[in-house]
Amino acid sequence: MKPGRSALVIIALGTLVVLSVAPLAGPRWIDPCILWKGENPLEARILWDIRIPRVLVGFLAGMGLAVGGTAYQAMFRNPLASPFTLGLASGASLGAVLAIHLGWTKLLWGTPAVTLCALMGAGTTLVVVYGLTRLRAELSVATMLLAGVAMSFLNTSLILMLQYAVDPVRAFHAFRWMLGGLEGTLGYRDVLWLAPVVVAGSFILWVLRRELNLLSLGDEWAAARGVSLPTVKTLILFVTGLMVASIVAHCGPIGFVCLIAPHISRQLVGPQHTRLVPAAALLGGAFLVISDTVARTILAPAEIPVGVITAILGGPFFLWLLLTRPLSWEWVP
Repeated sequence: MKPGRSALVIIALGTLVVLSVAPLAGPRWIDPCILWKGENPLEARILWDIRIPRVLVGFLAGMGLAVGGTAYQAMFRNPLASPFTLGLASGASLGAVLAIHLGWTKLLWGTPAVTLCALMGAGTTLVVVYGLTRLRAELSVATMLLAGVAMSFLNTSLILMLQYAVDPVRAFHAFRWMLGGLEGTLGYRDVLWLAPVVVAGSFILWVLRRELNLLSLGDEWAAARGVSLPTVKTLILFVTGLMVASIVAHCGPIGFVCLIAPHISRQLVGPQHTRLVPAAALLGGAFLVISDTVARTILAPAEIPVGVITAILGGPFFLWLLLTRPLSWEWVP
């Protein structure tokens, strides 16, 4: 078996271990033997109705963020690119903050209004960035990045203005949402929301693995090999954007996952997207599940926002990776 495939198998086995152990950890450790014997129905309900759904949502969120980061890094040919670069996180945050400050707390179509507003904020930002890019050039990477940065600054300034103008209670509620977290996961509603979007989006990006390989070499090379640049870039932009927007709307902006997982995956399985996309998906999901497990156990019964944990774990490691290893990320045909 080739080294890249062996590493992918090891990553998959490690992810299974993480998914098996994480639901048992918490303020109180749940003994699986007691569950099988049926001696403690309360702990069984906590496991099946609270912890397992939370772990599944965390895995799906990490999976989608990592795959989205992998696709954007190939399309932009930039190892520091991510879906957040285009302002999706700030757009979702603006929608959520607006809903919180206006007091929209009711369910709409079975979904919290904050989640729907966050989704609409991210979607609006994505459409505006795409529209500005098409006005200036034919999906120029530089124009797209500049439009994304501009929208990110605009959204952030509006958030700061709203935070300054409202009462402190709602401002803190909005600030807490922007730290990211999975503590709002109860039952399998969010799992059913995210699973189709993340699985379908990740599969589409894996199907485009050849195009991602060629885009990582440059637009000229990809066009010479028959890639329809406008079509493929538009598909990658919107598939990844909608997937990440759905994740941020449910979990808040959780940083570093979309940067850390692709880089670690390249070091383990190589730069070809045939193996890189599934490896990043598994590592991203496992990383976020581990981070959330730390967030809800390290100061139990209190919880730390998982976005803080991913920054604490991911930031120093990412700096170490940048300083000690070359960023070899282009695919060599």
